[in-house]
Amino acid sequence: MSRLRIALPALEQLNPETPLLFVRLDSQGKTVESGLSNLLELKQGGALQPVEAFLHPLDSLLARIETPPLTASRIRSAALLAAQGLILGGSELMHIASSPRYPDGAVYLGWLPATALERLSRLLSQSRLLLRGLYPAPYGLPVPAPGQVSVVLRDEHWLLRHSAGQGGVHPRLTETPDARLANGSELHRLDDEGTAGLETSAVLLLGGPSPGWSLHAGIGAAKVRTSGWTAAWVCCGLAVGVWALGLNLYAAREAARGQQLRAGMVQRVSQAFPHLPVILNPLQQARQQVAALESGSATGTDSGFEQLVKSAAGALPFLAGSVQRLTYSDGRLELQLLPDNAQPAVDDTLQRSLAQVGLTASRDHLTWTLSQMPDQAADASASTPESDVE
Repeated sequence: MSRLRIALPALEQLNPETPLLFVRLDSQGKTVESGLSNLLELKQGGALQPVEAFLHPLDSLLARIETPPLTASRIRSAALLAAQGLILGGSELMHIASSPRYPDGAVYLGWLPATALERLSRLLSQSRLLLRGLYPAPYGLPVPAPGQVSVVLRDEHWLLRHSAGQGGVHPRLTETPDARLANGSELHRLDDEGTAGLETSAVLLLGGPSPGWSLHAGIGAAKVRTSGWTAAWVCCGLAVGVWALGLNLYAAREAARGQQLRAGMVQRVSQAFPHLPVILNPLQQARQQVAALESGSATGTDSGFEQLVKSAAGALPFLAGSVQRLTYSDGRLELQLLPDNAQPAVDDTLQRSLAQVGLTASRDHLTWTLSQMPDQAADASASTPESDVE
């Protein structure tokens, strides 16, 4: 028994006498008849005749989502939920269908107004045609060879078929299809740049194998009621948005308070110990100065330590505000920096810069060790007792 396929015009323009392309295929999928006709002329006798219809590009609304391995019912639910975010207007007014999940995780879905689908079914029934399958326009094209994408121009739209399951519709913006539409594959145009005849066009548009899903699935079933789920998801989204906004505001406020606290500490240490040339870690340096005063030093300073800190701050400006821990012992200054701070590499250029101020440095991840060069260290005063305070 032959199979009848038709290429529908835009659904709002369809009536029983509207011209449309058709093909009849035998049981092997070979074309036995093709041409231009209408619904009234296609019916044969009084019996219902099955028909597979392919939508016009304007009515072919397609999307692709990816899902983990799920049951068919859960994939259907995921597709309905995804479609709600893509449909302009109320999704309860749309008829939504989806493909099974393909091995690469892809699920393809399409939709059209429920009223348009009901009108199409009614027109076909009046013409003694029984809708057996309803597919977006690209799924009538032949499945391309690996590495290629089948392309046909129909009514100022490029129809692309990437595989048995994947198709696409794009408006014609240029004379030739953009290679980027093929996602890295080779575009294989089937219609000889628009010069194909009527029968050839019908075969190209309607001769390919149908996908494993149809937009007419679920006709006559209860309409999907998604408004309740929509409201629930909107409420959840608002709650998450408010929580994220509050968290960001709290984090910004705490960061500002931390900066204010550090600035205040730097100012107070500067006022208490004006002889300090540079303040890298206010709390630790203040403790060191207090310890030096308690040990009997008249000024609480150490010329070697001061010179080392001052030289380091001048040669390594990125240290300012980045020191987490400071240790001075035996003429060596060890600085442990805060994470996530950009640091230069200890290369010859940096060593030459340090040598100009009489320093040498080494680095172990976040820890920098600085000391005076041997000829400078010999002239420096004796260092203070070891200090290691966090």
